[in-house]
Amino acid sequence: MDLALLRTFVTVHRAGSFTRAAALLGLSQPAVTSQIRTLERRLGRPLFVRCARGVTATTFGDELAHKAAPHLDALTEITEAGLDQDSPTRTLHLGGPPEFTAERALPALSPLITQGLSIRTAFGDADELLNGLAAGHHDLTVTTTRPRGGLLTATPLCDEEHVLVAAPHWAARLGDPDVLQARGIRALEPVPLVEVHESLPLIARYWAAVFDAKPTVSATVVAGDLRAVLSCVTAGAGLAVLPRYLCTEALASGAVVALLDPPVPPLRTYFLAVRTGTLGLPHIARAHEWLLRTAAHW
Repeated sequence: MDLALLRTFVTVHRAGSFTRAAALLGLSQPAVTSQIRTLERRLGRPLFVRCARGVTATTFGDELAHKAAPHLDALTEITEAGLDQDSPTRTLHLGGPPEFTAERALPALSPLITQGLSIRTAFGDADELLNGLAAGHHDLTVTTTRPRGGLLTATPLCDEEHVLVAAPHWAARLGDPDVLQARGIRALEPVPLVEVHESLPLIARYWAAVFDAKPTVSATVVAGDLRAVLSCVTAGAGLAVLPRYLCTEALASGAVVALLDPPVPPLRTYFLAVRTGTLGLPHIARAHEWLLRTAAHW
């Protein structure tokens, strides 16, 4: 059996699309289609059925993928391990949210640079990052959305706690946190909102979890980076919901104040996502393991 045909088959099976598999393999779509047809003729069985959004494996195709994929992944690990030993450096293409990547992921991976790891980063939202990972633009992606399907594999990395913060003079105007909690979002309406996007992603999540309500006003300031949001809040622009890791120093110094201390603070989970099978590549596996190990102390 031609291993190249099996590799193409497993890639299509995981991608659920000839087009996406072609991009991952560096082949044209007609070439991928031809290889799958050749494999089907040799096996005497259909492997995929076309559907509205790509292809779906037949039961025989699922069985073959289940049997073949682990062995192909093992062969990739063996060959790439040899390449890794021969090369002084390997490049990791890392995707993630700009703030988390800058404040958490890159500092955590820095020790691996002395072991020959080179890093290139790309920033974006969850959908952009997962699409880029699926297309082969990234090797490893930090995302707040768990991917679906067999092409990508995700491992929970850590949870971040969200905190409602404002400058001290706003906290003084709003008064006692217990009273504020009892009055709900109406008490917060006079304070301008500072957010990372017009859709109020962090504020809406916090309002739902803590007040069981939706925001009733739009943001006064929209800044596309949470570090800029923190700067605005510190300067007195209004209130915001921020990850605790990002505002820990500002809280400790008194530059900002936590307006509430809910019994169950809202959390958001980060996932570490890879294309299925690529953890057989040593430089990706090292970075993946290192991030998981470091995140245990966050």
